[in-house]
Amino acid sequence: MATMNRSAEGAALDRGSPASAAIGSSVKILGQVFGSEDLSINGQLEGTVEVSNHTVTIGPEAVLHASVRALHVLVLGEVHGNIEAAERLEIRRDAKVLGDVKTARIVIEDGAYFKGSIDILKGRRIRTFGSPEAQAADEIAEQEIREGRYTTLRSPRALADTLTPARPATAAPAAAEAAEAKPAVSRRS
Repeated sequence: MATMNRSAEGAALDRGSPASAAIGSSVKILGQVFGSEDLSINGQLEGTVEVSNHTVTIGPEAVLHASVRALHVLVLGEVHGNIEAAERLEIRRDAKVLGDVKTARIVIEDGAYFKGSIDILKGRRIRTFGSPEAQAADEIAEQEIREGRYTTLRSPRALADTLTPARPATAAPAAAEAAEAKPAVSRRS
């Protein structure tokens, strides 16, 4: 893990994460990059970048032919590929993005170049990074939204409970038998 020198630009999306990594300007990566800390890219990358619940900063010297998926994405360089930023995407002046984006919030500064489509995710986030249960809960919520059945907000735990098999009732068998043993009351007119 390398320590990243944060510029004023890169610090814009920093959320105070104690851990961060950097890919320097002389580095070229072909393949997949996964991480669970902030990542600054200044080199070349072809493939995919997935940084769960953290920020990816694509520096001014960076050239990516890759899909990028993160909580926050800050583009100062060049990206040829799709970007999914669960909360926020910023495309700064002199940056270049060619690809489709999905995000809840986007900023495109004057002087930036963007070619692609924008899917603004209002009222929901891109599928949660993390456990299969959390991802399944997100899929249920998205399906309910599409079908118009999503009327109240439920906690992730409540949604996860819908995925677990029902447990057998723990009511005492004697109480159930007593209810059945009561004689039927008949009315005479």
